[in-house]
Amino acid sequence: MADVKIILPDGSAKEYAAGTTLGEAVKQLSNSLAKKVLAANVNGELTDLREELVDGSEVAFLTFEEDGGKHTLRHTASHILAQAVKRLWPEAKLAIGPAIDKGFYYDIDMEHTLTPEDLGKIEKEMSRIVKENLPITKSVMSRQEAIEFFKSKNEDYKVELIQDLPEDAVISCYSQGDFIDLCAGPHVASTGKVKAFKLQSIAGAYWRGDEKNKMLQRIYGTAFEKKEDLDAYLHLLEEAAKRDHRKLGKELGLFVIKEEGPGFPFFLPKGMALRNELENFWREVHHEFDYEEIRTPIILNKQLWETSGHWFHYRENMYTTIIDDEEYAIKPMNCPGGILVYQNEMHSYRDFPLRYAELGLVHRHELSGALHGLFRVRAFTQDDAHVFMLPDQMQSELMKVIELFDRIYSQFGLKYHVELSTKPDNAMGDDAIWEAATEALRNAIEAKGIPYVINPGDGAFYGPKLDYHIEDSLGRTWQCGTIQLDMNLPERFQIDYVGEDGQKHRPIMIHRACFGSMERFIGILTEHYAGAFPTWMAPVQVKILPISEKHVEYAKELAKQMHRDYVRVEVDDRSEKIGYKIRQAQMAKVPYMLVVGGDKEVEEGTVNVRKHGGDELGSVPFEEFFNAIKIEIKERN
Repeated sequence: MADVKIILPDGSAKEYAAGTTLGEAVKQLSNSLAKKVLAANVNGELTDLREELVDGSEVAFLTFEEDGGKHTLRHTASHILAQAVKRLWPEAKLAIGPAIDKGFYYDIDMEHTLTPEDLGKIEKEMSRIVKENLPITKSVMSRQEAIEFFKSKNEDYKVELIQDLPEDAVISCYSQGDFIDLCAGPHVASTGKVKAFKLQSIAGAYWRGDEKNKMLQRIYGTAFEKKEDLDAYLHLLEEAAKRDHRKLGKELGLFVIKEEGPGFPFFLPKGMALRNELENFWREVHHEFDYEEIRTPIILNKQLWETSGHWFHYRENMYTTIIDDEEYAIKPMNCPGGILVYQNEMHSYRDFPLRYAELGLVHRHELSGALHGLFRVRAFTQDDAHVFMLPDQMQSELMKVIELFDRIYSQFGLKYHVELSTKPDNAMGDDAIWEAATEALRNAIEAKGIPYVINPGDGAFYGPKLDYHIEDSLGRTWQCGTIQLDMNLPERFQIDYVGEDGQKHRPIMIHRACFGSMERFIGILTEHYAGAFPTWMAPVQVKILPISEKHVEYAKELAKQMHRDYVRVEVDDRSEKIGYKIRQAQMAKVPYMLVVGGDKEVEEGTVNVRKHGGDELGSVPFEEFFNAIKIEIKERN
């Protein structure tokens, strides 16, 4: 058996004798293969292509499509960015420059205040460095050597990083030409491999994320293996910017966030029309699945939150107040209130399962810098539900919740994937309870035949959960729904039921939310549909456009008929040309436009129908259109 095994990108394997270095292995491969290789995974750890292998090493070369390859290419791009900045502004001091999910950044301390125009200059210098195709080499220094070297370069941030490293840390540096940087690696073989990159923005960032430290300038960028992939990504960003729910929310009159309440959204009339339709749909589905709706108070006393554990595990995110010299908290979650509803009466095993659903307004403290439209707010409505059940009902109830989630997401054409999140470090409760709860979730999702992945350590502090990540029309994913199996809160609150044996027993509890946050889900749907909502959801479903003033009365009569049957309709009776009115209605993304204007149309009761997007359906009897749209709305087509 060979000591070294190399897995190639096509899945085949090559074996090498002990002592072979990765550099030697690469040289032995064909040029065409070497061009495809960006990084290496040695014994399960991402490392440099020039690291030496030891006996028994197992190596897999990574391409850009693999996460390790993306990370390596983008990490190298951040070093090229830093080198370019140092060439243009030699006095600049470098902080850190990691690869991140969609690209990379570098934090820099410099006198010159960077502007968007500077990004173009830096990109040109980066292109020169790429053309120079500088080999990237690794070196290891002792702690003292590294400190002295970076002190000589006036790189104060690097010196601080080295001084904070553990005593036994291996201190490595990477050089490309005359540029050398403190770095753990890995990197691609040369700067010439980073051919498709783009600098995107400038931001401020406190050194080490501490607002007591100096504010540095952060340059964000991204990099891909191929120019066409970079172009596709930049196009996606442009499309996402057009769909930004904050922009569309303002243009369509859906919501606004005022200076008087940062993080506390105001829903405007059109936004409420959309929100009410979502809530009506939610109520119908929960009626189908035999839930009873409840409403619990927003403010409850400290003792309740101590019993639930939130006071000790979640206190920094809670708003508190004093009432009659006693501490209270505005609820950050609905579950303790749901338990109080359960405790309102003694239950028998015959009562189970009990399914309580709530559209509950919660408040959580978020830092001002984290707030983002409807996606990150301080007040939001959770579509919560709490199911109380017997142990032998656990899997069947979990499967019903999974069915409910699929029913709701499929209504919007949303695909999803599921993650099973397991016990976190700050969990409460013993291991046996956690293991039983985790296994129940696993069995339920497998019984429904839904693929899932394990997300270790990301469960709630009171129980494991299934997290649903939905995919929108741009291919972006959003974590929305969650199903949490809780055997701990029933214990902490000592809730009971009378069993078949006449004795008291402890029920099992499911927490679950499908939309997650009504506000956030509305933001996601706004971007998913680019503001052009399906007719049943649209804030304005029909816009009637009279050609001239003499047809306004007929238009308003039609609007009255539709309004009586709860069709959301507006009449554009402005003295504008019909072409302008049509364009305005298209920009407002109204599903249907009715153009009225001929005396013959008034006599015959017909309208000229246009759909959003430009399709002209022609002249049809008004009653025929009216009946068709009522069916479309009712059936949520």
